[in-house]
Amino acid sequence: MDESWLSNAYLVADRPGGTAVFIDSGAPLVPLVEVIERLDVQATHLLTTHAHADHVANHAELERRFGVTVLAAPEEGVPGAEPLRHGDVLEAGDLRIEALRTPGHSPGMLAFVVNGEACFTGDTLFAGSIGGTRDSFDDLRRSIMDVLMGLPPDLRVYPGHTDE
Repeated sequence: MDESWLSNAYLVADRPGGTAVFIDSGAPLVPLVEVIERLDVQATHLLTTHAHADHVANHAELERRFGVTVLAAPEEGVPGAEPLRHGDVLEAGDLRIEALRTPGHSPGMLAFVVNGEACFTGDTLFAGSIGGTRDSFDDLRRSIMDVLMGLPPDLRVYPGHTDE
């Protein structure tokens, strides 16, 4: 988590010695790189929830260092990103990641459900709150009520921002 933005970046791996993906890049990279080295995993992709600076700040560094493929919704305009749309599924090693379109905070916001166990929401959800609207409150409401609330209740949720 970045101390000034309180934004999160994540590394999700299938197993030690296996495959990993990054989700966003706005937090310090040192802890994520340390986990890559400790688990000896191969990072293959960088999934982008949205293109605000606090979530893409280190995209270029991760591309350069790990050669990852950047994926984002076309509406977000992330330079060099391959398109990812609602319902698209990425398989990376034993990770199965489904993209869910959750606009409202930004026009192309994506959440990612990993192996049916965890959901990374970007700024659609914050810890204990919802993300602010920069796009449309109606879209944000639909994203939360119709998309995220429709997920299994035992799914772990990892928001774009936390307060600690």
